[in-house]
Amino acid sequence: MNRILSAAFVTAACLMTTGSAVAQNAFGNQVVGGISIDAAGMVSNLDPQASKELAAERTRLLANTGITSASSRKVSLAGVLKAVGSLQENGQAADPEVIYLGGLTAVEMVLVDPEKHDIVLVGPAETPVVGPQGSVVGSETGEPLLVLEDFVMALRSIDSARSAGMSCSIDPTAEGIARLQALLRRQGSVRGNPESLLRSMETAMGPQTVTVGGVAADSRFAHVLVAADYRMKRIGMGFEPSGLKELPSYLSMVPANAPTATMPRFWLEAKYDPIQRDPDELAWKLSGGRMVCMTENELAAADGQRTRQGKSDPLAEKWCGLMTEHYTKLATVQPIFAELQNCIDLAVVATLIRSRQLDQRAGLDISLLLDNEALPLVGYDVPETVPTLASAMRQQRAWVVTASGGITFQPWEFATTFADNSSLSEPRSAALDARPEGLWWWD
Repeated sequence: MNRILSAAFVTAACLMTTGSAVAQNAFGNQVVGGISIDAAGMVSNLDPQASKELAAERTRLLANTGITSASSRKVSLAGVLKAVGSLQENGQAADPEVIYLGGLTAVEMVLVDPEKHDIVLVGPAETPVVGPQGSVVGSETGEPLLVLEDFVMALRSIDSARSAGMSCSIDPTAEGIARLQALLRRQGSVRGNPESLLRSMETAMGPQTVTVGGVAADSRFAHVLVAADYRMKRIGMGFEPSGLKELPSYLSMVPANAPTATMPRFWLEAKYDPIQRDPDELAWKLSGGRMVCMTENELAAADGQRTRQGKSDPLAEKWCGLMTEHYTKLATVQPIFAELQNCIDLAVVATLIRSRQLDQRAGLDISLLLDNEALPLVGYDVPETVPTLASAMRQQRAWVVTASGGITFQPWEFATTFADNSSLSEPRSAALDARPEGLWWWD
């Protein structure tokens, strides 16, 4: 099968990652958000040398892209379908214009064009460059570009996500928690250098389980969810800096007189303003997309079973408040958090198209994007576990071994809440009237 939607040019490059050799194509099959997933499904940070090599290869292949920056780019889905079909027929890999949807960094409007049998996505666009962690970002703002592969996965997953949404969670096992508690009961007080105990705690806890819901676990979309969750936990636990002075680790905020802590649970939820629509439901406007950090305390019984307490610790709430307040700024230095927002935006657009049957209203056949047999996506290594890392605060009584939680959102909720706006008809007409002959994206 011709797997052209791999978010990459096909090359002979082979990059070495920690613990395994993974055949890579130039734009990052298996490499999302600076993480690596080995053959056993273990998630870890990408080896620095491999990251440098990946960034260099991506930079080389982006050198001749025809994508330019624009405040309001229009991207024709009919044109994307035609380009993908042509590439598939000729056995060619997709180029950056197709992979990155004409350079879009966000979707602000969705326009239905029954006359041309088309759906047009509208939003800002930028020339792609390679940014932090090897992410492909815009040359001006540093915001990641939308990826067609993620949109295809959203379209294919949206019906199955109707009941439970899309999610990712990284959590310790009950058996690991029970072993850790038994170790700490035997250990008693700690004096001197705690490093030996920390390593014993990590061994006792064992690997934590990665759970992905609502999208295929072997998709790039799933890798974005996992990478964002993984990065949030490492920042919160103090294993890597956020890059912002406004966002310290949660661990550093715990006071000296803190008792032995319950395991904090942190997760990100998506929020949107109601989607605006014109009277004919031919123009739709998305706004107010944002991520909110949430927290809740958990207690663990002797057998390791966790119980959510229905309340949160004030310090955990404070850290979540900082995460929420500075999320947009954080996403500029940690692009995976912006990629997460991109995936959620694309899921909302996919839900809007499917729930309001915009493809049928436009007379646009999108079946190629929905059919994995006709257009298979590259399968990514499935994330299954994350190694436990233990941190000691500078107190005798308080320990934080792990922070559980994840990412959750329900795109059907966002795509069924509307606000009427008759003023959208005029920009729709202007955008469609500006369409040049023979081009599938324009400004």
